[in-house]
Amino acid sequence: MQAVFLFTDLFVYAILAFGVWYVWHLRTDRNLRMSWRLALQRPVAMVSSMVLGFFLVVALADSVHYKEALPPVAGQAQSYASEANSILDKVLQPLTTARERSYSEPLAAVGFRKETFDREGVSVRDYPRLQFGGKHLSNPSEELTSDVGLRTLHALGLGLALILVSMVTGVVVASIVSHQSLTTSLERWFKGRTEWPWRAIAITFALMVLVLCWVTQLSQFYHVFGTDRTGNSVLVFALKSVRTALVIGGLTTLVVLPLALVLGVTAGYVRGWVDEVIQYIYTLLASIPDVLLIAASVLLLQVFIDKNQGVFETSLERADARLFFLCLILGITSFTGLCRLVRGETLKLRELEYIQSAKAFGVSTPRVLWRHIIPNLMHLVLINTVMQFSSFVLAEAVLSYVGVGVDPKTASFGVMINTARSELAATPLVWWTLATAFTFMFLIVLSANLLADAVRDAFDPRTRLRRPLPVSSTSPEGAV
Repeated sequence: MQAVFLFTDLFVYAILAFGVWYVWHLRTDRNLRMSWRLALQRPVAMVSSMVLGFFLVVALADSVHYKEALPPVAGQAQSYASEANSILDKVLQPLTTARERSYSEPLAAVGFRKETFDREGVSVRDYPRLQFGGKHLSNPSEELTSDVGLRTLHALGLGLALILVSMVTGVVVASIVSHQSLTTSLERWFKGRTEWPWRAIAITFALMVLVLCWVTQLSQFYHVFGTDRTGNSVLVFALKSVRTALVIGGLTTLVVLPLALVLGVTAGYVRGWVDEVIQYIYTLLASIPDVLLIAASVLLLQVFIDKNQGVFETSLERADARLFFLCLILGITSFTGLCRLVRGETLKLRELEYIQSAKAFGVSTPRVLWRHIIPNLMHLVLINTVMQFSSFVLAEAVLSYVGVGVDPKTASFGVMINTARSELAATPLVWWTLATAFTFMFLIVLSANLLADAVRDAFDPRTRLRRPLPVSSTSPEGAV
């Protein structure tokens, strides 16, 4: 096995490393730790974090790429496959190889459209049997409903068993940590009188386990979300689209932050001709229609790739380069709003007494910016960053829909929506591709928006959430 590092993979690892460092930094910053504590103590924020955490795990599994070793040949060096796969590809390999000839509905055992084929030596026109979905059924018209029902009950039973074991373990641990009886811990849990929203966490965990068990169980025998025109599983395409959405949101944010922070702080603190030049730059960029600038940049990149095929060895690397370049262009065209906000706040902060005192004592400008200006801007930066994440995810879908987004071979929700455009006009209607893309995008964007609301309430001093804790952590009956 040979490790493969794509451009976007490296930035995903960098973002992950930054997240680990940030969590470690929270241990030494009491105010920052309390703000996050206040945000995550809201049930809706914790539930959103759990949903986003699941999608983040899927994206990370799809960001570890490697090339499989080919069978050794005597007298030759070890060779590897031409295309790279990810850990997620390995996990989903049974579904990837279970291809059909064309469309099939979710949980179906026969094709979506009638075809002419031979049955027992007689030419008939009927719905053909699928090669994978429901192949264990001898008579799908009579056995399909009961088989799906029984497997659903089996999956729910397995999920309930896992949930019960997890809940009992959690209650016992909470009872030991809080030095309370099991009855008291259960009573406090059911009433929601805990410092952290454990009841919301438990309900969300239970729903996620049930859904995962159901999808895993039925995917062994059916296409849970149907297949597309080429016979590939829509579930596989949707799961691989998660990485594209999170890379677009995370990497574009990584481009926006330094541009907006450096230019905004510099313009607001230095003022003069520097301020005028920076204002001219971001006003000029804001005056150009984003779609036109992005379309021109992506098309130029595509021309470069077509003329320089040797730069990228595989189609995966070419598609990844286009995704990386799209993130850069999105970041350059999207930093203007945050830059204006940072500049205005810096203009206000530079006139405050403690800044004037620092300058009077001879503190250097870089130290004033680093120790006094930037820390007092970070709540605005953090709030704006979290709120812009969902807008970048939606932007990719819109750009791919109009044909200037990611490479058509790249799995993304925009490509799924663009494909569904022609499917919705077909007869009979092919609805499941659009429904799957909508469901996954809805969960990601809704979770990001709800988390952004909680972060805004906790970090913004003007709208800080001042909700008393259900039970004080210092009280004798403090809960976990």
